[in-house]
Amino acid sequence: MVQDEAVIGCTGELLVGTRGAAGPGEILVRVRGGSETFLAWSREPLPKGATVLVIESRGCREVDVIEWADPLDALGGDPADAG
Repeated sequence: MVQDEAVIGCTGELLVGTRGAAGPGEILVRVRGGSETFLAWSREPLPKGATVLVIESRGCREVDVIEWADPLDALGGDPADAG
């Protein structure tokens, strides 16, 4: 199967929570100038609404994801003050 490399490294939100090895969820990813949905697989169950990072493409609109927290959020502050 051909991997969709454009989606690797993108973040998205789970529309349907994953169930770990028991089955996939569904993710909405901003990619290629729009938004697309993919089946999302994870090692551990992740809840609906979780922000995730795409770490691998399985081809055929399926991806592997991990839970993601933006490291810049830890810096705090107002983004409007940057620069």
